Amino acid sequence: MSEFSKKLLGFTLCGALLFNIEVKAQVSVTVGEPAPPKNWHQLDLKTDGYYGISLIKAYQLLKGKKSKTVLVATIDSGVDTLQKDLQGILWTNPKEIPGNGIDDDHDGYVDDVHGWNFLGGPNGKCDFNETTEEVREYARLKGKYENVTYATATDKKEYEYWKKVKATRDSTVAASQNDYRQLVPLVNALMATSGLIKKGLHLPADGAFTLADLDKLPVANDTLKQSVEFWKIVMQQDPASNSSKIIRDCTEEMTKANNDINPDLDTRKNIIGDDPNDNSNPHYGNNIVKYEDASHGTGVAGLIGAKRGNGYGIDGVADNVRIMAIKAVPNGDEYDKDIANAIMFAVNHGAQVINMSFGKRISPHKDWVDAAFKYAASKNVLLVQAAGNENQDMDTNPEYPNDIFADGSGTDAANVISVGASAAKNTDEKLAGTFSNYGKKNVDVFAPGVKVTSIDMDAEFNTADGTSFASPITAGLAALILEYYPHLSARQVKQIILASAKPLTGTMVYKPGSTSEKVDFSTLSKTGGIINAYQALLIAAKTKGELK
Repeated sequence: MSEFSKKLLGFTLCGALLFNIEVKAQVSVTVGEPAPPKNWHQLDLKTDGYYGISLIKAYQLLKGKKSKTVLVATIDSGVDTLQKDLQGILWTNPKEIPGNGIDDDHDGYVDDVHGWNFLGGPNGKCDFNETTEEVREYARLKGKYENVTYATATDKKEYEYWKKVKATRDSTVAASQNDYRQLVPLVNALMATSGLIKKGLHLPADGAFTLADLDKLPVANDTLKQSVEFWKIVMQQDPASNSSKIIRDCTEEMTKANNDINPDLDTRKNIIGDDPNDNSNPHYGNNIVKYEDASHGTGVAGLIGAKRGNGYGIDGVADNVRIMAIKAVPNGDEYDKDIANAIMFAVNHGAQVINMSFGKRISPHKDWVDAAFKYAASKNVLLVQAAGNENQDMDTNPEYPNDIFADGSGTDAANVISVGASAAKNTDEKLAGTFSNYGKKNVDVFAPGVKVTSIDMDAEFNTADGTSFASPITAGLAALILEYYPHLSARQVKQIILASAKPLTGTMVYKPGSTSEKVDFSTLSKTGGIINAYQALLIAAKTKGELK
């Protein structure tokens, strides 16, 4: 469940109470510290008081220097190609003629103008609502192993895998059932009360209101008063949001939970028509990269390279990039086949950096993804990935994809950076995101990922938590380094970014997932620190590039 949905369920009353819209006026709400500035992730601790990446200082170093355009691919939920802050930033395939229905560049993908959608099917359809990998694998293996023991199993290795799948699936379904029970009355209450408030504000049915709008609403009766009080509680968890987005996010979480409980295992076959366990043909999907679920990918793209200095939206980290949008991540778990082919597509079309803000607990075809990781390394492409949001130690509970290769050929790829999420204040015991995964061996570094603001679909903006945001901020820094120091290799860029993160030895923080146990921040990742653009550029300027 998303961090925002968890907050809502934690701060609102029980399901039955919500459903009856009986929110009492005397309910007290604990309001945290004021939200940090929308650009806090770019600020400097010493100058501004926020533990950002010192990007403003970094750009002062770059004044007068010429840059070279860097191509960054985002493997995500898609991108809103009409978002104002991305105009002129999106990659356009120079060898493809838009809309002519012909594969002009003979790469096997027709009209792949801004990227590709590996979840797409004929007639513009898209498989964007999926279940988790453990649910899919449980269904695939159940008939073979449900009534088998280790002694009677003919394939011992697959049987052990089945046992892992079953345990993971049982845990996932139990958690989803609990989430669904709580989300249904919450969503019902949100829908019912929002309708009353929109009527009071004279908004259309598809309109949206904000926290500020609630103070303008004349309270005509007790029911409306209770509705306003309820929404104030809800919106204080994300003051910058609006009613439509909150309902959309909670509904999406409810759908995701239901997909685990009642999975439609024929969705992919019916929409895409391929076999996800057969990777002999990578040429499937369609060229539409914006669907209704493109919010996440749009925010990721914005953090990397939203147009700087245009007086609109946000400023991306990098100032001279093109974003290649690859849609391969549904609301649910991604397929290994799609991720492997997405990486290959990005590399073959010239991406220098690939951002991957996704992850899962089971990887049935890890060898395919490992091969794609290795292919990216052979072509000098840097992979930046989110560590994940389960507040788990990645050294003991790894998630996928990762660079611990299944064939034993490597445990720490030179071209892969795993990123945890940090907060705005280094004086706060919650400097490490409470949700963030961590690991002294398998998480390389932390970056801003708590209350980070980016662009959203349809000219909107979004403030959210997640390593999904820490990763593109890091990918943006990688692109920025390559813009001004193009002779550096992917290996060198990784090492520079890691070297920029000063170990925060002695900074005691709550261990992610705990409200009582404290640990030294430096123990949570390989570097023990937070990325810093200013320091990275100082190091890059002194580093002799490995490329010609």
